[in-house]
Amino acid sequence: MDALILTCGTGGGHNSACAAVEEELQKRGHNVKTLNPYLLKDTKTADTIDNAYISLVQKAPSAFGMVYRLGDAYRRLPVSSPVYYLNRLMVPRLENFIRENNCDAVVMTHLFPAEIITNMKRLGKEVPKTYFIATDYTCIPFTEETDCDYYIIPARELTEEFASRGIPRERIVPLGIPVRQQFRNKMSRSEARRRLGLEPDKKYILIAGGSIGAGQIQEIVPALLEHYDDTVRLIVICGNNHALYQNLERAYKERCILLEYTSQMAEYMRACDLFLSKPGGLSSTEAAVAGVPLIHISPIPGCETQNMKFFEQNGMCLAAGSFKKQMLEDCDRLLEGTAQRKMRLNQHRTIPADAASAICRLMEKEYLFDHSLCASGIIS
Repeated sequence: MDALILTCGTGGGHNSACAAVEEELQKRGHNVKTLNPYLLKDTKTADTIDNAYISLVQKAPSAFGMVYRLGDAYRRLPVSSPVYYLNRLMVPRLENFIRENNCDAVVMTHLFPAEIITNMKRLGKEVPKTYFIATDYTCIPFTEETDCDYYIIPARELTEEFASRGIPRERIVPLGIPVRQQFRNKMSRSEARRRLGLEPDKKYILIAGGSIGAGQIQEIVPALLEHYDDTVRLIVICGNNHALYQNLERAYKERCILLEYTSQMAEYMRACDLFLSKPGGLSSTEAAVAGVPLIHISPIPGCETQNMKFFEQNGMCLAAGSFKKQMLEDCDRLLEGTAQRKMRLNQHRTIPADAASAICRLMEKEYLFDHSLCASGIIS
């Protein structure tokens, strides 16, 4: 099977879901191409789209929340969104790419490529079997105006929400959010610490704001350092937020382990005693699959608020939100250890670790079915 995976660089979660599916498909012997479709036009277009989102989330998360609420209101109108019509401009380029590469299936982990594909279908273009993977624990605005063969959602409990938004029920498949193999591998805390060169007798709190370093990390770090003595160490992942890294390095480099990008996020999760993170759909799922005690902080208004709500309701996190006092109380509670076991059990019970495999099995089944119809002459 020749698969095409489409994503955007608006945050690392979409790309991480892509990487998980790509990894699994390649392991199963399939050919895979991963593409940001806007690069088919030019690098400037792709960068403009990616950077506009990242800048808004890093510098003005409340403004992003307002945009999200506007989208939620707009979706009630009986017309397609401006996003849908803007993505129509990409149809000729993506159509040519799919034709030239003989794609058998298209996987999308971001709304924008799904809008391009939908435009292609409605303009009568030939499109392979399509799979949209939702990477948040809610049906984000304008998902319902796309037309994909399958909508892979994070959990069965969300089926009604997606169906109520107009997604055909028969196309909804609750297989989970795919995560890479490194988060699914079994590794003890002591082994993870040995690999990372961490002290075995300390307690470690891991703090991250996603790949873009969003959230109130600059306020959270001093609060934690004041609250704990040196038996508790902080590991702070700043992502591509270089300004955050520089500010923390100037003030706290002697008391924290500071990192920008790391390819060892799974090891850091397993090495820590608890994880403080904004409630991104992908990072939260990775933490649950790895079995990490989780505190959600600084949600970006909109989909992350819904992610936090889903995790809290299912006992998979403590939700401190933006409240410093609540965060410190939650850290104390989890560091004591008694609340950790129940949280890990809820994570294991609620979040499917093998979503990437299940998605690939679905794609293989559909590929074989379509090819058997072609061989029998039922379709050409």
